[in-house]
Amino acid sequence: MRNYKKYEVWELSHHLVKEIYLVTSQYPKEELFGLISQIRRAAISIPNNIAEGCGRWTDKEFGRFIDISIGSANETEYLLLLSMELNYISKEKYQILSQQLNLIRQKLIQLRKVLGFTQEAGSRKH
Repeated sequence: MRNYKKYEVWELSHHLVKEIYLVTSQYPKEELFGLISQIRRAAISIPNNIAEGCGRWTDKEFGRFIDISIGSANETEYLLLLSMELNYISKEKYQILSQQLNLIRQKLIQLRKVLGFTQEAGSRKH
């Protein structure tokens, strides 16, 4: 079984979740059960799926959870874009968080390659 805490991408995404919580604590209270909840769930899903995948026995199963993390990173980035367009966060804050997400995505894609997956979702090299 793998130790998720040893993966740099888990550490980066865990740090991002804490940043998202700080940023969204400043959103309007009427967004508590809307955008705040959605963006936090999407962000949490990134390191959560890395951790869950580490508990799986095969590379194929682990890779499936990495795919989910990539999707959650995309969802988080969109929700941050929406937050910027709604003036809940500044353009500068969006750019900083978006850069962090891009790095996380790159590392997740690298991890997929190490596991033997190609760019196409779920395709394994034989």
